[in-house]
Amino acid sequence: MLRSLHDASNRLSGATNDRADRHRRGPPATQWVSIFVRPALLVTLAALVAACAGIPIDDRAEAPIPAELMRQMAERGMSPADPILIRIYKKESELEVWKRDSSGRYALLKKYPLCRWSGKLGPKKQEGDRQAPEGFYSVAAAQLNPRSQYYLSFNLGYPNRLEKALGYEGSALMVHGACTSSGCFAMTNDGITEVYALAREALAAGQVGFQVQSLPFRMTPRNFALHREDPNIAFWQNLKEGTDIFAVTKVPPRVSACGGRYRFYGASETVTTDGNPLAPCQATPNADADEASLVARHRLEDATAIARLSQSEPAVRSAYADGGMHGTFRQYLRRFGPQKLASVTSANIEVSRPDAALADPFVGPDDSNDPE
Repeated sequence: MLRSLHDASNRLSGATNDRADRHRRGPPATQWVSIFVRPALLVTLAALVAACAGIPIDDRAEAPIPAELMRQMAERGMSPADPILIRIYKKESELEVWKRDSSGRYALLKKYPLCRWSGKLGPKKQEGDRQAPEGFYSVAAAQLNPRSQYYLSFNLGYPNRLEKALGYEGSALMVHGACTSSGCFAMTNDGITEVYALAREALAAGQVGFQVQSLPFRMTPRNFALHREDPNIAFWQNLKEGTDIFAVTKVPPRVSACGGRYRFYGASETVTTDGNPLAPCQATPNADADEASLVARHRLEDATAIARLSQSEPAVRSAYADGGMHGTFRQYLRRFGPQKLASVTSANIEVSRPDAALADPFVGPDDSNDPE
């Protein structure tokens, strides 16, 4: 795309130089006319040539929401202007877009396979550790990048307030296109185009910032039972406090921090910890009794299921060579190789550490060792 635009620009520049030579051979008045008219003429010619010859103008950031996705939104009582929420699951290599519907609650709109993420399960703590972050983040319009080197992107905002207070370091942690990662979540050029359009429209309609819940895995009792001996289990249990509220209310929890951990609030609760994230937590004012009861019941049911599964499921310690890749892309990578995968996902930006991607220990319904 960019090469075609560059070649067209060179052709237009060459034609303009020929005209300029002819103008210089003409009378002085013509020279002055050409000087002032040339910029406008160039703009007009560029538009005409682009329209007639099909030169691809780089308007990727303005790509519309696909018609099929618009139809699905309409069926579910959603509009492009309604707020969104994004959930990322590292172990399963999936990204979900949730959207508020006519009931005022959020519902799942679409799942996207992640082509690449790096590191292992667990939070990011240091610059250069290749870890993709885990936590709760807020993305405002200023964090969208329409000219990313990986097609399109948005910055997660790592480190957030809590992570800064804990001394965690790192920068420019993104969700972007292509299939390469060094601490980011890559979801192919086509995938990021859709998600970017959904985010752009929601933010343009007045959403101040959309929440991103970046999680180690789907927060199911089975996953917690399997990973019960992981050194990050206490951190993941803290994240689950927020996802529990969302599971019950289908409204993004409000997020703060105290005592060196996240503090989550339902819609009816008053946020009491906007100060130092390391300061002791204060008592929470009375919340809506019905909502609090439902959340408590949900947590009790999950805790009971985790305890039961822990009796029958052996604990696992997932060993990642360097991050993961969704099973659909791994199948393609096994069969056709990294160059072909790059050509269909990334406009030929190389796939990062393909051998490590193939070593992803997660085997889901979309993965198979059989390349056929």
